[in-house]
Amino acid sequence: MSLGGASERSVPATKIEITVSCRNLLDLDTFSKSDPMVVLYTQSRASQEWREFGRTEVIDNTLNPDFVRKFVLDYFFEEKQNLRFDVYNVDSKTNISKPVSSLHPYSLALFLLGCRWDLQKDFLGQAFLALGEVIGGQGSRVERPLTGVPGKKCGTILLTAEELSNCRDIATMQLCANKLDKKDFFGKSDPFLVFYRSNEDGTFTICHKTEVVKNTLNPVWQPFSIPVRALCNGDYDRTVKIDVYDWDRDGSFTALQPSHDFIGEFTTSYRELSKAQNQFTVYEVLNPRKKCKKKKYVNSGTVTLLSFSVDSEFTFVDYIKGGTQLNFTVAIDFTASNGNPLQPTSLHYMSPYQLSAYAMALKAVGEIIQDYDSDKLFPAYGFGAKLPPEGRISHQFPLNNNDEDPNCAGIEGVLESYFQSLRTVQLYGPTYFAPVINQVARAAAKISDGSQYYVLLIITDGVISDMTQTKEAIVSASSLPMSIIIVGVGPAMFEAMEELDGDDVRVSSRGRYAERDIVQFVPFRDYVDRSGNQVLSMARLAKDVLAEIPEQLLSYMRTRDIQPRPPPPANPSPTTGPEQP
Repeated sequence: MSLGGASERSVPATKIEITVSCRNLLDLDTFSKSDPMVVLYTQSRASQEWREFGRTEVIDNTLNPDFVRKFVLDYFFEEKQNLRFDVYNVDSKTNISKPVSSLHPYSLALFLLGCRWDLQKDFLGQAFLALGEVIGGQGSRVERPLTGVPGKKCGTILLTAEELSNCRDIATMQLCANKLDKKDFFGKSDPFLVFYRSNEDGTFTICHKTEVVKNTLNPVWQPFSIPVRALCNGDYDRTVKIDVYDWDRDGSFTALQPSHDFIGEFTTSYRELSKAQNQFTVYEVLNPRKKCKKKKYVNSGTVTLLSFSVDSEFTFVDYIKGGTQLNFTVAIDFTASNGNPLQPTSLHYMSPYQLSAYAMALKAVGEIIQDYDSDKLFPAYGFGAKLPPEGRISHQFPLNNNDEDPNCAGIEGVLESYFQSLRTVQLYGPTYFAPVINQVARAAAKISDGSQYYVLLIITDGVISDMTQTKEAIVSASSLPMSIIIVGVGPAMFEAMEELDGDDVRVSSRGRYAERDIVQFVPFRDYVDRSGNQVLSMARLAKDVLAEIPEQLLSYMRTRDIQPRPPPPANPSPTTGPEQP
């Protein structure tokens, strides 16, 4: 039973620690080697502006520094988090309060006139990449060439990502209560607990609610598990507040206005809770109003922590670091309801000035997922078109016109093949999803060891024509290492897509329910930026459609008891490619 909605998923971001090293840097000092330092910049999604995030220490007299100071970043799989690493040689004259590229030309001229040395002399190079590229590298390690000094080999930068250990602990506990206050007139109370973690500004955030135990003043709640990061964000002494409520059939629950009957509260901490591994811990439940009104008030009952244990749970990053690859497949709707691609009213219209909704959705999702696929080869299909020369209707044709190898090189290769198909095929119909879902499912069924996970992106404009077959295909695919993203473009209502999403009611076929929720549907129109900023529109779309992928991957691994492999060595031998759909 859910009493709170989105607040229950209020979990802090995964913390990723980046370690930086450089090799074979430029030597710009006359009588010694360079004294390097690295400055990290992050990029705003909205303005595209680069902002300094932090700096390493300076290491004297070396061209191969291993920096001790780390960068700790919040990591979101569903976002493209662009990073820029600038490397400088630091001496007593060097001023790097701002990168050269960010200085106004007039300010730069004055700056250079006031100095007796060449500012570029102290710039050793830079590298651009996304945080996902670091995490998606073998063993979560990448090495990139440094560039930016004309005519010079600038050496390389080595980056290693490590998920902070306090982000992965899972606490499991069980509580009971004794002699709680009676709140119901004709019966006893129906108690449940609400856990809050304290924030640095003195506010509290809901992080867990127990089930309701009906008609008792002495409830025993079921054991439950909660990430330690959700409970205390890694601060073992941070206050954890626990409220006790009597459930009301007509009540609702929000953080600001809980309308269930308040019984009382108590506070603790993760460190105090952990003591229950060796002994029971009893807390008095206090109601501040009652305490003020009644002189002889003692408490409103007690809550006992019966058991408490901590385990380390495998995370999405663990599997990626161990070599699990995300294999991305695209399926695009070529039915006639999209309109003539040569006309501006078409959803497929290839404007010279901006991307179509189809191209934007493809680019938004693909640019993030490609960081987790080592070969960057993506099968891409179309459906609902008549193919030349004989006009055969196809619901699963390769966009690159190669039946033997439907792979496209990178997202740009997929876009190129998509645009080429628009020029050669005839948009027709109807809209069938099942053929391409089954195609990807056949590939996923051959890989059951956790080394590959398949993500199918379907972009469509209209009403699905094979709903029964599609539901059956989804139910079958739900037991495979596979997720399906559906992006709806255009003005349609998409009721069928909402049903396939399965958030409210799990998808079923012939009396069989989907083993896991593997479908995420979003209408593209909900993410279009009103100012016309396509970059922001794509970022918003990617954030929502990809948010569930890490948990879907983890749910498959958990149900199959697949543990992540140990990270490969720094220079692993080549491996065979994934099975392609």
